[in-house]
Amino acid sequence: FTSVKSELLPSHPLELSEKNASITSNFQLNQDNRNFATLRNIQGLHASLKLQMEFRAVKQVQRLPFLHSSNIALDTLRGNDESIGFEDILNDPSQSEAMGEPHMMVEYKLGLL
Repeated sequence: FTSVKSELLPSHPLELSEKNASITSNFQLNQDNRNFATLRNIQGLHASLKLQMEFRAVKQVQRLPFLHSSNIALDTLRGNDESIGFEDILNDPSQSEAMGEPHMMVEYKLGLL
């Protein structure tokens, strides 16, 4: 019954919002966009643009590829620095501690390999 399945509406309003990407990144992106829109409506366009520039600058700063980066500055800008979440206790598997050859990892990151 593929024709019936395509005509059904989502069972929950958030289903469409969270369907296409991973849950945390898509949720966080939607939440950031909502916060920017609220800030733009309350304080004007300059406040939202300033915060977006700060987000972009903070996302570019990282440790060396073989070291774990906590992104504490990004958490501080989002207001998540004082809360304890799932990722603080049971970390994301992609961020697991895997020590490799530091020189090779940096060369790979710079595109030399």
